Amino acid sequence: MEDNPLFIGLWIVCGVATVGAAALAHRSRTALLVGRGAVGVLFVVGGALLHVINLASGATYTGFADPAFFPWVTSTWQLVVVPAAAVLIGLLALFEAVVGILALSGGLATQIGYAGVIAFYVLLWPFGWMELVWVLVMIVPMLVLLRAERRASSSRSLAPSAAPGVGA
Repeated sequence: MEDNPLFIGLWIVCGVATVGAAALAHRSRTALLVGRGAVGVLFVVGGALLHVINLASGATYTGFADPAFFPWVTSTWQLVVVPAAAVLIGLLALFEAVVGILALSGGLATQIGYAGVIAFYVLLWPFGWMELVWVLVMIVPMLVLLRAERRASSSRSLAPSAAPGVGA
């Protein structure tokens, strides 16, 4: 299922949108929203939903770690993940759904979601050259989006109220 052209197209569109949003995030509220949407859709649909579909169709994830850069990654995958794929890939799907939903949520939730996405990417690169290329392309835009979200939250919390003297 991971070779499905619809999912590949979704990953490409979301990746391009994420990079573009990051390039404009410091000066455009719309770019922040596009970034949230791209990251959220990528992780909820292109990640979590894909894993659920794969598991429901009987995928075993046996060969996923075969292109890994280090033999211990492949052997650990085969010994730990493959025998418990339904549980462990199910947990991965849950993680991806949660960080995707957080990314879409705005404010501190988006920042936490982005931190989860960045952690995921940091752990993904050893699995092979395609994963490494994806991580190299996406890690900087994710850091930029996280920084822009932090600045946006900070500037909103420091902004003066609209009506001076009103409130606590």
